[in-house]
Amino acid sequence: RFSGTFVGNAESTSPPPAATSPPAVAAATLPAVPTIPVVPTVVGVPNTVAESVLNPNEVKPPASGTRKARVLYDYEAADSTELALLADEMITVYSLPGMDPDWLIGERGNQKGKVPVTYLELLS
Repeated sequence: RFSGTFVGNAESTSPPPAATSPPAVAAATLPAVPTIPVVPTVVGVPNTVAESVLNPNEVKPPASGTRKARVLYDYEAADSTELALLADEMITVYSLPGMDPDWLIGERGNQKGKVPVTYLELLS
């Protein structure tokens, strides 16, 4: 039979017995354990499925849902996942599931990359 105080009992308002917590001396002598796991990474290899899905160079446009857009302003790509834009050019754009709604995937010829929606006038 169990006693009236049980650590997992939601009705109990008393703290668990002192015997269940480690002694302060032992805790002070234990090495510090990091609370954030350290995960080794390899440059160029995505760590999550979402990152690999959103790599614009490896995705294909959806069967439907592509639109033409006119570029309103020049845009310099910040990295290799983005597409540099020139004002007044026409590109094809589409979105991907899980992608930031402020960005679209843009295609111009064989070039592909993320483009900011605010730089575009969507036409069709």
